[in-house]
Amino acid sequence: MPRKGAPPTSPRPARNPKHDSTHAPHDGLPRELVIITGLSGSGKASALKAFEDLGFYSVDNLPLDLLPAFADLVRQSAEIQRAALVVDIREGQRLDQFPELLSKLRKVLPTQVFFLEASNAALLRRFSETRRPHPLGRTETVVKAIDAERLLLDPIRNVADETVDTSQHNVHELRAFILSKFERGSSSDSQNLMISFISFGYKNGVPLEADLVFDVRFLPNPHFVPEFRPLTGKHPKVAQYIRQFPQTEEFLNKTTELLLFLLPHYIQEGKSYLTVGFGCTGGQHRSVMIAEEIRKRLAKAGYRVKSSHRDMPR
Repeated sequence: MPRKGAPPTSPRPARNPKHDSTHAPHDGLPRELVIITGLSGSGKASALKAFEDLGFYSVDNLPLDLLPAFADLVRQSAEIQRAALVVDIREGQRLDQFPELLSKLRKVLPTQVFFLEASNAALLRRFSETRRPHPLGRTETVVKAIDAERLLLDPIRNVADETVDTSQHNVHELRAFILSKFERGSSSDSQNLMISFISFGYKNGVPLEADLVFDVRFLPNPHFVPEFRPLTGKHPKVAQYIRQFPQTEEFLNKTTELLLFLLPHYIQEGKSYLTVGFGCTGGQHRSVMIAEEIRKRLAKAGYRVKSSHRDMPR
């Protein structure tokens, strides 16, 4: 069993949790166990490293049969206060036992399930970049292996406390999310939500990952101004041109107001990421400018934000 971090102390005889002084760390905060799981290629290894950096005792690929003993060890240990471990497809068909096992674990120790997933396109790209085979074998195509893995992991996904789609996240953004979510005494609730603004062109289709979509084709199109045609919405002259119309400022103000109303409610419901799309005809001018401006406004309001421009010329 590969392990990271300082080794635990030897197990002690079981105690009644109500009278167990080691059930809570010396800082008065409760012990906790986080189970990291999800699709191969979704970022579980990176997530485990982030938890380790937060001081979690980290274990990769712990067999399911050892989970109750491990939880009891964490509960009794004088040194291990927080633990994170990975459970994934390497457990095979036995994964359907996970929901029942999780129920037993939570009677011993506060336990959260952190499930990572990604789109097929993102996973295919990652497997291509790393040139590693899918854990389910070399005989099937990667696409078929991913689909089979989704089915096997479905019982775990259904009981997850936190489900994160990493399709649009790099390892640094995933790490930042975990640090903001699990670091004790850290940032405000607004920092637990990652907002991704994406611009696009309707002629290439609406992004599948978008939770909210705004159509900005009602704004005058800089494409028809020869000077602006080769530029993008990031150029100051293009942005100034779009801004000169009163409907632009009104749209920016009302959209910002709407998002500032919605975001606290999304956070209250446990949403950890939100993708907001802005579309124009080609995805080069209007949608880019609007996405960048809304991103700046939400960042000023204290939210974690990023932007990407799917169809903007490079």
